[in-house]
Amino acid sequence: MSALIRLLVASFGVIALTGCNDVEQNRDIRQQGFVYCGQGNPTTFNPQLTDGGITVETLGAQIFDRLLELDPVSHQPMPNLAKGWSVNEEGTVYSFTLRKGVEFQKTQWFTPTRTLNADDVVFSFERLINPDNAYYHVGNTRYPWFESIDFKGSVAEIKAISSHEIEFHLTRPDNTFLSNIATGYAVIHSKEYAQNLIAADRKNFLDSHPVGTGAFYLEEYQSGDLIRLKRHLSYWRGMPPMEQIVFDISSRGTGTLAKFLSGECDVLSAPVASQLPAITKERKFNLEAQTAMNVAFIALDTNHKALKDPRVRKALNLAINRENILNSVYYGTGTQARTILPPSSWAYQQDSIQIRYDMKLARALLAEAGYESGLSLTMWVPLESRPYNPSPRKAAELIQADFADVGIELELVTQDRFERTHLSDENRSDLILTGWIADNGDPDNFLRPLLSCNAKQAGLNVAMWCNPDFDTLLDLARETNQLRHRLNLYHQAQNVLNELMPIIPIAHGIQYQASHQSLQGFQMSPFGTRSFSQVYRSE
Repeated sequence: MSALIRLLVASFGVIALTGCNDVEQNRDIRQQGFVYCGQGNPTTFNPQLTDGGITVETLGAQIFDRLLELDPVSHQPMPNLAKGWSVNEEGTVYSFTLRKGVEFQKTQWFTPTRTLNADDVVFSFERLINPDNAYYHVGNTRYPWFESIDFKGSVAEIKAISSHEIEFHLTRPDNTFLSNIATGYAVIHSKEYAQNLIAADRKNFLDSHPVGTGAFYLEEYQSGDLIRLKRHLSYWRGMPPMEQIVFDISSRGTGTLAKFLSGECDVLSAPVASQLPAITKERKFNLEAQTAMNVAFIALDTNHKALKDPRVRKALNLAINRENILNSVYYGTGTQARTILPPSSWAYQQDSIQIRYDMKLARALLAEAGYESGLSLTMWVPLESRPYNPSPRKAAELIQADFADVGIELELVTQDRFERTHLSDENRSDLILTGWIADNGDPDNFLRPLLSCNAKQAGLNVAMWCNPDFDTLLDLARETNQLRHRLNLYHQAQNVLNELMPIIPIAHGIQYQASHQSLQGFQMSPFGTRSFSQVYRSE
């Protein structure tokens, strides 16, 4: 066994500390950093391999950087590792200039010998599109988010023009390209580290033992217990104020709110609406709110015999009392969904005709479709609270009661968490209560990853719906440079969805974060992804 392999195995095999439920230990951590609660166990440390969760929303933003980042207000791409970019007149070649002197993290398992260059960028993206890349088939061999937007079909070639210049050659014009590579999925890895792992026959460690250029590096991981990040002393934007961040991912003992109130955690991610009164009555806590780009919805299995009929799908939509759900689940903090896009989207088009509460019309449509005597369905309900749905079980029970009023018997099938990529024909329910948090501000980011034919093939379109006319509208909107034309096309796409109803929009939620008042510098994002590089303790 080589020295590298021994170090890789030993670094995660030693349990250095006990769990985060020890208040005294957390006081020690507080001298150097903070404890973060409220998210579950990661399945990987590489955002490229996921379609959401803690890896993309929180960990990836600390460990990795991207070529670009998104302005939280304008939603427009801004420089990050790339200090500038240009595009040719045809809109098919994007050229980027990298910053110089950006250092990779030094970890227990890797010591870099050079700074970031174009080879790292080419390697990171070629892995996603080139079957001949040594890492293309490593891990779960799927890149679900990139597959859902047809990244492989959009990017023909990635070239290193010089040590700090890269070109992306596209197969067609794509106005969503810059926004897509600014998302938390489009992270940059070290090619040097990847080559070392090939030599050590440990390629899978690229995803489990990450190395990036971000503000913090992975120091320790105890599955079901904690994740410890340490600050990157040579971070290109300046050394972070906090020496470490500990993520409490344990599920034992008291809940996350109790841990936060008792001082075991300094930060509570995404507290739900029912928890807000307990937080706001304590003066030692800060509560931040962010209008989020998200939507809660019900995905309908359009392969189901009854659900193939748009009249049945429309009836289910009309049977739901969204106002009741907002009052009982969101406690007035959310807004009714009138389309899949949130009101903050520049392509938002409210539809109060197709999406409304009308039990009489719902019953009439069911009778017209041949289900006057009733219908039995199942609905999969993930129990994990999310910004778009603070209490899924309660929302599901209200929907169950609404459906009963129109003669539909709904059986609820609960599960702690839901990952779209884990669905199969064997575990599929007729309906799925789920949602989406946007990765960028482009309307395409709601429509294509959730409902396109490519998303169906990637296993992310849980409605199993494929409509070529809908896809054509998205493709035309992606290719045209005229904003008014794009707006019209996205309005047409929403009209198709509201007419055929493959999914039922429910509500849009607000993103909250609670923290101890001594912590300052948090930057919330409407896309959920946020860096802690500027967080400091004021006391």
